[in-house]
Amino acid sequence: IPARLLFKRHTGAIIEIFCLEPVAPQDYQLNFACTEKCCWKVIVGNIRRWKEGPLSLINPSDDPTIAGIDLKAEMLQRDSNKIVVQFSWKGGGSFSKILELCGKIPIPPYLKRDPQPLDTVRYQTCYARIEGSVAAPTAGLHFTDTVLGKISEKGIKQGYISLHVGAGTFLPVKSEYISGHNMHSEPFSISLELIKSLREYASKHIIAVGTTSTRCLESLYFLGVQTIEKKVPTYVSQWEPYREDGFNYSLEEALDALIHYLERNSLDNLVSRTEIIIVPGYCFRVIDHLITNFHQPKSTLLLLISAFVGQSWRDIYNFALENDFRFLSYGDSSLLEIRK
Repeated sequence: IPARLLFKRHTGAIIEIFCLEPVAPQDYQLNFACTEKCCWKVIVGNIRRWKEGPLSLINPSDDPTIAGIDLKAEMLQRDSNKIVVQFSWKGGGSFSKILELCGKIPIPPYLKRDPQPLDTVRYQTCYARIEGSVAAPTAGLHFTDTVLGKISEKGIKQGYISLHVGAGTFLPVKSEYISGHNMHSEPFSISLELIKSLREYASKHIIAVGTTSTRCLESLYFLGVQTIEKKVPTYVSQWEPYREDGFNYSLEEALDALIHYLERNSLDNLVSRTEIIIVPGYCFRVIDHLITNFHQPKSTLLLLISAFVGQSWRDIYNFALENDFRFLSYGDSSLLEIRK
């Protein structure tokens, strides 16, 4: 979504608001359908200049349509955990349309440039359907309808997860030890049909496209364990995979539990959140191959790669550097096989 919005105070100070996830209504689709006001958890740039009072959207081109909307932002909550802003506007348009008209695509900061019109196409996977992500699942950018068609022709089955990539994917690890890093959570939805397909392929090859997809797929095991242990499968915490007593259930048992839970409650989709962090020592239970781009140092993404392929990650990255591979969002990709 075009999640970056530029506002100004009455003093002239420029304030950037980066929408992260909806607060009221909390459901993405209900929030995007709002026609007067809604609330979002946000990141605020230049927040020291915004103590109180509403902000007005910057309209540098004096667009009469944008002027008529009169989009305002007012801070409702500010603490160490989160900032919540209420947006209000006129004209009866949906918030989805407001963002489309007034917002900018939040391309990664390391590109060091302003968004371009082409980014609305290039920074989006060809199979994206549901609004909500504030960053692209960039491994998927390498796929086209033609490529997906050729994959199908080879008899490779495809499945799709609805996941909302968060801004936390940009955040580096700043703590001395990984135990001091707070992992971002991301909401996702996966169909009962796909869970059944994963159950069918549990002893075969399952290839994840991207690190966020990997986190979601691996979270399914722990959500299944939660249902076995009589809990509601709505959230996987950061360190849940590393509990002291370990896990004695097979992937088949965990997926069967999820399937039975959904069928028992007449649900077609599992809607959940994951905060899972994958670091060296993690035991992969769902996927055995991973398609992913090349990531920056001091990132949780690189830790995930190290957990997946072991120490050979250094050889892989040295090869990429020696052969001038492109890194990060608009960079080259790789197909990795799990360390046996």
